[in-house]
Amino acid sequence: MKFSPIVLFVYNRLEHTKKTIEALQKNDLAKDSELFIFSDGFKGEGDKSEVNKVRFFLKSISGFKSVAIIKREENLGLARSIIEGVTEIVGKYGKIIVLEDDLVTSPYFLKYMNDSLEFYKDNNEVISIHGYVYPIKDKLPETFFIKGADCWGWATWKRGWDIFENDGKKLLRELKDKKLTKEFDFFGTYPYMRMLESQILRLNDSWAIRWYASAFLANKLTLYPGHSLIKNIGMDASGTHSGITNLYNVDLANNFIDIEKQEVKEDVQIKISFANYFRGLKENSIISKIKFIIKKFLLCLKK
Repeated sequence: MKFSPIVLFVYNRLEHTKKTIEALQKNDLAKDSELFIFSDGFKGEGDKSEVNKVRFFLKSISGFKSVAIIKREENLGLARSIIEGVTEIVGKYGKIIVLEDDLVTSPYFLKYMNDSLEFYKDNNEVISIHGYVYPIKDKLPETFFIKGADCWGWATWKRGWDIFENDGKKLLRELKDKKLTKEFDFFGTYPYMRMLESQILRLNDSWAIRWYASAFLANKLTLYPGHSLIKNIGMDASGTHSGITNLYNVDLANNFIDIEKQEVKEDVQIKISFANYFRGLKENSIISKIKFIIKKFLLCLKK
């Protein structure tokens, strides 16, 4: 089996990038894999230094079959950088594994991705492979399918990425025409529709919501692991949402995940479990905001 190229998108977060690379190097298949790193250009003088620090570090990376660094001369932004980078590499190699600079992988991530890409390469019902799974309480099987696509450590083939629709308005119109908005929002538990509408209004620049919508409307499936092979470390900074970031935290898989023949269809029960998890996120978000307001009020009383 020829291993899939790995594509990593970085910007100005040196420490996050280091952790992402260090974890990836611990994968057994790293030494047999080609790594392509797309380094986005700086927005202005304010972040030029941080971008250059990341680029200096990139030159020191080893432990892979090869390392190619693509330095953008201008700032494309995450969405354009990923869309153009994925299109370029998957068009050349036919398959791709995609990471961003805040995703730490299990040592078994690359094996899971490559095994899955090989196993489902001729099954057109499967659009992608995903490495992260939410820390839901229900016991999960070794692997399972959910309709749509996801964005925290993923892989696809050219035939899958060819389905990607860049036009958010077109996607929104089709979701409404087909009366799929509630299902798209995981039975009303997560605001994916709102995210898509915000992307259309340019209030966010999410490529991922368009990827999910494209796959969902095409009725395609994504394979998930029962135990997460990805940990997102990008929400560790203090800020508005820092109180709920632990809700996304997972323990990484510490063993191989077997890719075995299974029925290729969406696991509706697990989709309901996802919806219940999203419902809990919403409730915890409200609780976190209330706690923040109370804490702020108490601090005011002490002044």
